Amino acid sequence: MRSHHAVCAILVCCQCLAFGQNAAVPSTPINPDPIAAYLQPLVDNHTIAGGVTLVATKDRVVYLKPIGYQDIAAKTPMPTNALFWIASTSKPMTVTAVMMLVDEGKIDLNAPVEKYLPEFKGQMVRVANPSTPAGAHGASDSKASTQLVPAVHPILVREILSHTSGLPFKSNAQPGALDLLSLKDSVKSFASEPLIFQPGTSYSYSNEGIDTAARIIEVVSGEPYEQFMQERLFTPLGMHDTTFWPTPEQISRLAKSYRLDAQTKTLVEQPVDQLTYPLDDHEHRYPMPAGGLFSTAADVSIFCRMLLNGGVLDGKRYISQASFHAMTSVESGGLNKSSYGFGLSVSATGFGHGGAYKNAMEIDVAKGRILVFMVQQNGPWGTADGDGIVTNLEKLSDDLVASSH
Repeated sequence: MRSHHAVCAILVCCQCLAFGQNAAVPSTPINPDPIAAYLQPLVDNHTIAGGVTLVATKDRVVYLKPIGYQDIAAKTPMPTNALFWIASTSKPMTVTAVMMLVDEGKIDLNAPVEKYLPEFKGQMVRVANPSTPAGAHGASDSKASTQLVPAVHPILVREILSHTSGLPFKSNAQPGALDLLSLKDSVKSFASEPLIFQPGTSYSYSNEGIDTAARIIEVVSGEPYEQFMQERLFTPLGMHDTTFWPTPEQISRLAKSYRLDAQTKTLVEQPVDQLTYPLDDHEHRYPMPAGGLFSTAADVSIFCRMLLNGGVLDGKRYISQASFHAMTSVESGGLNKSSYGFGLSVSATGFGHGGAYKNAMEIDVAKGRILVFMVQQNGPWGTADGDGIVTNLEKLSDDLVASSH
């Protein structure tokens, strides 16, 4: 039986130990999560259903966390490795593949597209008919007030990469969904329709231009576009979750897409309106180079790290310094106040690209910072807060990168 003094000694020791432990734990966290603190209220007020945010530098991931729900109705939390339809964030990946072939001397940026795709010979441009008096025709008869004239020069490869070719956003021959025609058939329909302006004289964002560039990849390389992307970019980079056809396992991680209901001010689930379901159908769904890829935040960040390193990752060069410079410099000539390189939007501090369902990748070269924000929402944001999400996340990300050094 222990003595009274022994018991007292034990109690004193325990009290001292407990006091020491309590003294070592601050009353508030030393490093609260500023990104989660910013995004959680946006989940709570139905601005977003959920998302995944990743911040990285040239050589490492600084931050990777999900927020909110993958499925609101089921209350399924958003997983860190959630899959998203990245829409137009696909464009810089497709253009990177084009630039690989430029580096190999197989594609000439200054060559006419018709050199590789003869169906583009003899293209016409739809212009206003000067002989038609203003107001003579209604909007429904707009074609009557226009005429077709020959293109002043054949559209060039560099023009389809910088949205200055005059190709429309989408062909009239394409059905509602953008993945129902093969790349070969889609591009033939582009060539058969008139341009919307003379090549090189204006800027108009065009899915057709990037899809046409992907068709050139097929013709020059002799293999399907999607195979070239897999063999030359995705597999070597280790982008194992980037695909046009997600597997059943990947579909189980797919973030549901939502649209704001204007009356109830809530988010309503809806399928992606530009895609055909089921998503793993290889027989009826075709790759859409300008906006058909699915990916994760981690995979997109690998691609971004390669770009931030000037076309190199883990000692392997994917594109030359010259090609990297062309992608990340203003190649659109500032037409229509544009600031677009080859497959990338360019700013004073860096470059990036967004997608139709509001995902974004933003790279600040000066600060050495990568931001990937993955979300799946169609239409307008539920609140005014939505318009500033990416800008605010960039500021928070800059602070994280600065404090991580």
